Amino acid sequence: MILNPVGSTATTANTSGKSTSASTDPSAMQDRFLKLLVAQLNNQDPMNPLDNAQMTSQMAQINTVTGIQTLNLTMQTMAEQFSTMQTLQGTQMIGRSVLAEGDKLTTASGVSKGQFELAGTATDTRVEIVTPGGVVVGTVEMGAQDKGRHEFSWDSSKYSGNTSDLKFRVVASTKDGAVESTPLVTSRVTGTGSANGALTLTLDSGATVNYGQIRAVL
Repeated sequence: MILNPVGSTATTANTSGKSTSASTDPSAMQDRFLKLLVAQLNNQDPMNPLDNAQMTSQMAQINTVTGIQTLNLTMQTMAEQFSTMQTLQGTQMIGRSVLAEGDKLTTASGVSKGQFELAGTATDTRVEIVTPGGVVVGTVEMGAQDKGRHEFSWDSSKYSGNTSDLKFRVVASTKDGAVESTPLVTSRVTGTGSANGALTLTLDSGATVNYGQIRAVL
């Protein structure tokens, strides 16, 4: 007769008064297995006793299961500690400026600036300055541009509206068609956190991004 050491869902109480699932507690699993094994030995058929191979197999089974449970608990603890350390290290980013995906312009002294990244070489590149409603209020012709990151500036001193609402979009192409572009914006880090084990940064724009999405630390 082969025993199944993980078939019970009973719970045991720890010294702090909280309940711990016996199905995930290695010590409780071992205790339950040994009690079952002793009961089996006491009640076995004298004419057909449990052989050594069966007993060895059952001992190996409980040792394997116990080892896996212990490893899982250890890895869970390490993951929690890593997440805490990552968040603490992320606090060093607070107050720093970073480059992340975004299409808002940065304006100072009548000049609005922005950056973008091209996925390939473009023979014609144009940056359009638009209102929240999509109305184009300015254009920056940049001509041919190589693959990679680029900066641009636009004279916004004559714009009568609120420059903080302005956004930009990039239109880049070759003779074969459009070239993919990613708008980038400079933001200041105001806070840090963690989501799904990854470090997150809260920006002064109100957005929260994963640290892996940061293109550069300025």
